[in-house]
Amino acid sequence: MSAPVTSRVRGRDGVEVAVHRWGVPGARPPVLLQHGFAADSLRNWAGVVPALLADGREVVAVDARGHGASDKPHDPAFYGERAMAGDLAAVVDALGFEEFDLAGYSMGGIVSLLLAGTDRRVRRLVVGGIGAGVVERGGVDTRAIANTALVAALEADDARSITDPSAAAFRAFADATGADRLALAAHARVVHAQPLPLADITAPTLVVAGDADPLAVRPQVLVDAIPEARLVMVPGDHLGAVGSPVFVGALVGFLRDDGGS
Repeated sequence: MSAPVTSRVRGRDGVEVAVHRWGVPGARPPVLLQHGFAADSLRNWAGVVPALLADGREVVAVDARGHGASDKPHDPAFYGERAMAGDLAAVVDALGFEEFDLAGYSMGGIVSLLLAGTDRRVRRLVVGGIGAGVVERGGVDTRAIANTALVAALEADDARSITDPSAAAFRAFADATGADRLALAAHARVVHAQPLPLADITAPTLVVAGDADPLAVRPQVLVDAIPEARLVMVPGDHLGAVGSPVFVGALVGFLRDDGGS
């Protein structure tokens, strides 16, 4: 993946997020990408960005607050997917986009659903790594990994003390990527758990779910809750599905003007 042009945008509460841009404006709208929890734009979208560029798209990826090159406060008051959706809206405003396509994975999928439910500038929407939990729990499925276990794992001084395997996997991922664990824990304390504006989404939507992803079980439940949505299943678990060539192909194809296949 080629190096992006990176800038920063300040949100309403003063938190600044890093904005990475590739390509140049074209006939089709730009594509805005929002990554998942404990990841960042460059890791999460390593396979997607080159494919979008090859398809002639301008690409913008935002490091969510607490992640990547963005500000990382440790106060939970600065977090939650709704605050992150506000950051995406601020980026779109700052860049002057009148219309854009939007894709989000896992945490970023919740952020994208929140934005698409209120912002009519979203032309097409792709969300991955989420399923029935969005409808039944109001966010990332906390039945697969409890917030309390995730917070404890991220705040633990010794990773060997973590007994929850799912929480241990996120801790290992955070350690491997050099993430700010206290910033991640602050967000984990306040993850979205209220009804989302799914019925208000007017953009054609693609839900992409890994066939072995415990955080994206029964994705048809989510598809049925969005007025104009369809489902594509891809191989892989939560961390692996987003890198699948099937995932990349489905996302790029759907975001073409003809909807792709």
